[in-house]
Amino acid sequence: MAGALKSTSDGATLVLTLSNPEFKNALSPEIYAAGVEALNAAENNPDIRSVVITGEGANFCAGGNLHRLQGNRQQPPEVQVQSINGLHSWIDSIRTFPKPVIAAVEGAAAGAGFSLALACDFVVAADNAVFVMAYSNVGLSPDGGGSWALGRALPRTLVAELLMCGERIGAPRLHALGLVNRSVAAGDALNEALKLADTLNTRAPNVLASIKELINDAQLNTLSEQLDAEREHFVRNLHHPNGGEGIAAFLEKRPPAYD
Repeated sequence: MAGALKSTSDGATLVLTLSNPEFKNALSPEIYAAGVEALNAAENNPDIRSVVITGEGANFCAGGNLHRLQGNRQQPPEVQVQSINGLHSWIDSIRTFPKPVIAAVEGAAAGAGFSLALACDFVVAADNAVFVMAYSNVGLSPDGGGSWALGRALPRTLVAELLMCGERIGAPRLHALGLVNRSVAAGDALNEALKLADTLNTRAPNVLASIKELINDAQLNTLSEQLDAEREHFVRNLHHPNGGEGIAAFLEKRPPAYD
């Protein structure tokens, strides 16, 4: 069974649920395509201000379906190339999506499931959630940008341990390392993610888009380039209607009403 990506709304938040519980919400090309399509639609929908990605049932995502991968070994390499391109398109669309994306993680986030969580802007995880880059355990190397995200967030020696040894790491340790924003009681990840989304939904969308772009570009820019980018975003947002509303609301001691 290829599984599906379910789409529901919670106020101004789009909730995307990985639905393949028989295989711990393993990913598939159909899910990658649905993920890209959902984000493209949400980007152009002003009623959607944030996105939460979660898994159905007890687990977030087990990564790739090993039965499907074993079958792909009997196919030309181009078949797997196309599959990974689909995954990478989804990962890239999450990173460049101009609205906040939150991963709500229960249970296991393994392989590409771990990479998927790392691609999000925020990670809310149950305190008993387990993350593992399991690739080396089955004779494979990472995909989904996991090596990129971990390599920029953690010391090289720890990244080598996670990727080469394929050992599990719990949400509390990832929280201490700064890769999990909030560690919550088991069963509370989605509710806490939605609370975080509600907070973000009250912020000016143009400002959140600017901040996300600045964070993404900071990893490649020199200080001079980043200062130039900050200036351009600041001036643009100051002259946006939401800039006037935000300043006026602060001075008048009232909640802002952003478009």
